[in-house]
Amino acid sequence: MAKKSMIEREVKRLKLIKKFKNQRSTLKSLLKKTDDFSEIIILQEKMQKLPRNSMTCRHRQRCWMTGRSRGVYRNFGLSRHVLREMSHSCLLPGVRKSSW
Repeated sequence: MAKKSMIEREVKRLKLIKKFKNQRSTLKSLLKKTDDFSEIIILQEKMQKLPRNSMTCRHRQRCWMTGRSRGVYRNFGLSRHVLREMSHSCLLPGVRKSSW
């Protein structure tokens, strides 16, 4: 089980991502359109003033049962440990143990 502080930090990051999404995308589009060097520097300074945790690359996928951040399957939202346990107990429809 992940620490509650780590899970709450992820929740805080999600809120910041949603809050600054439009502002960040408009600044990025303006940066791509401009050719003037001084204007590019001004736009980059505005981008740097945005909080770091508002970037989408800072968001981590977490297992919704345990909060584990590594080894998470996106299709199920579960970590590999929980996925294995649930598939052995036949709790996931359509998932079977492979044999060949």
